[in-house]
Amino acid sequence: MKSKILLAFSGGLDTSFCVRYLQKEKGFEVHTATVQTGGFSDEELATIEAQAYKLGSASHTTLDCTHDYYQRVIRFLVFGNVLRHQTYPLSVSAERMSQALALAEHAQKQGFTALAHGSTGAGNDQVRFDLVFQALLPEAEIYTPIRELRLSRAEEVAYLAADGIPFNAQKAAYSINQGLWGTSVGGVETLNSLGSLPESAWPTPVTATEPVTVVLSFKQGELVGLNEQTFDHPVDAIRALQALAAPYGIGRDIHVGDTIIGIKGRVGFEAAAPLLIVKAHLALEKHVLSKWQLQWKEQVGSFYGNFVHEGLYLDPVMRDLEALLLSSQQRVTGKVHLRLHPYRFETLGIESDFDLMSAKFGSYGEMNRGWTGADVAGFTRIYGNQIRMHQQVGRKGEEKV
Repeated sequence: MKSKILLAFSGGLDTSFCVRYLQKEKGFEVHTATVQTGGFSDEELATIEAQAYKLGSASHTTLDCTHDYYQRVIRFLVFGNVLRHQTYPLSVSAERMSQALALAEHAQKQGFTALAHGSTGAGNDQVRFDLVFQALLPEAEIYTPIRELRLSRAEEVAYLAADGIPFNAQKAAYSINQGLWGTSVGGVETLNSLGSLPESAWPTPVTATEPVTVVLSFKQGELVGLNEQTFDHPVDAIRALQALAAPYGIGRDIHVGDTIIGIKGRVGFEAAAPLLIVKAHLALEKHVLSKWQLQWKEQVGSFYGNFVHEGLYLDPVMRDLEALLLSSQQRVTGKVHLRLHPYRFETLGIESDFDLMSAKFGSYGEMNRGWTGADVAGFTRIYGNQIRMHQQVGRKGEEKV
């Protein structure tokens, strides 16, 4: 019997080539799997499945991991207010980590001892898939035909054509990857350091022009409501907010970042819901968390987001950080009011039973009720004691020099 191999399959040119190459040149019985993380429609999944069987896949599996993606990754990106370089909500990198995890776990359950993916040698995804596969299936062989053979698209098309499989490989002007936590957009403009994407490149046209006020409801850090509507799961709330806000052109930007392999990368993205959720969540946290919680969470969130991006999700330190982030959300409950405008939004304020900005304790710059002026004078003298000592000793020392 032929050895079995599990191939991460998207239905595109690279993974289509992989099916035939692994069958013909390597002698594998190829089984394909596609991971749904919120970006594919039912029609697209059906088309991908049909393509897999057309190419000769022995079996095809669709792994719907959208809710698992939220539970294992997205909610912690929200808890950590993660925007890479204060800009990018990790739309693709977080999704790829979840897809790699789902494929590896599926391979474990089904007993596969060989895995394959269609990554090239030029991007981040090859590292993310390899890291997860190596960690969870250390004895498994990993095949990456596109990377190993260093093939061009034209060579892949020619190979399939010679095998009697015509493939329309006309590349779209813009490469779009859509997922629950945002959509990436790449084109000729993002290959250089200067250039903006044209309006036609963005997946969602800007059709909303009138400002609208929306209310996001959070319960222990998770989005559970939009305006008067509550949702059974935050995934549904994310989708509803995306549908409402995307037509305003909110969440569009171009991110420049450092790739895992050491080069700079530039990509456009459209992520209305992720941006609004992270910013609203942070606004709520500013009101309900202590000074030191906010300071430490800022550092932890940055570290956590970087490790997700770099493919290091399975490092045990990530579980430690998740425990801290989860603990920090106990009082992050309340409503955040936002006003949406074309291409921008503003935060109007929050409502929460845990709001520490309470007039009961005083109003900043206006009146205090918890201390006297003499208390502040004494506190300030002790608080600045070392600064005063440093300045006085320094002046005496400088006089002797």
